[in-house]
Amino acid sequence: MAAARTRRAVLALGGNIGDRMAVLQGAVDALFGAGTGLRPVALSPVYETEPVGGPEQGRYLNAVAVADCDLEPGELLALTQRTEQDFHRVREVRWGPRTLDVDVIALGGEISGDPRLTLPHPRAHRREFVLRPWSDADPEAVLPGRGPVADLLRALGDQGVHRRDDLQLHAPGSAG
Repeated sequence: MAAARTRRAVLALGGNIGDRMAVLQGAVDALFGAGTGLRPVALSPVYETEPVGGPEQGRYLNAVAVADCDLEPGELLALTQRTEQDFHRVREVRWGPRTLDVDVIALGGEISGDPRLTLPHPRAHRREFVLRPWSDADPEAVLPGRGPVADLLRALGDQGVHRRDDLQLHAPGSAG
C-alpha cells in the first residue's frame, strides 16, 4: 500500500440555521478531530454574508479552513459530507438554508472535472464569501487554474460580506 500523499486542502464552511457559530465550531472540531486525515494550518476570521442564489433566507456565517490533508479526493468529500450530516444538513432546495455547508474548494493543485467533486470548486472564483476569508487565512493563496486569490477578489464587487471580529473559530487543541 502506497503512503498517503499530503496536499493542502481548502474548505469553505457556512451555515444560516440554528446557532450558526456553534455549528461552525463543531464542524471545525469534527473535521480536525483525531484520525480524520486533516491537520489545521490556518482558520480564517468569521464573516457574515448575504445568501447567494436560492430562496429568501437569513444571513450566513462563513469561514475557510486551510489544512494539510492525507486523504484522496473521494475520502475528503466523504468526510465533509459526514460532517454536514452530523449537523443535520438537509438538501431539499438548491442553495437553500442549511445548518452546515462544507465545500472542498481546492486540494493541492488538482484540477478535476469529476461530477462528484469538481476541483477546484467551480464557483469559488466568483464568491467573495469564499475568497475573502481564504485570503485572510492564506494571503498568498492561489486558486488552481484561476490565479491568485487576491487578484480574483479585486475583480469582484461588494457581495455583502462583512467580517465579524467578535466571533472566532479555534482549531482543536488550540487556546481559546
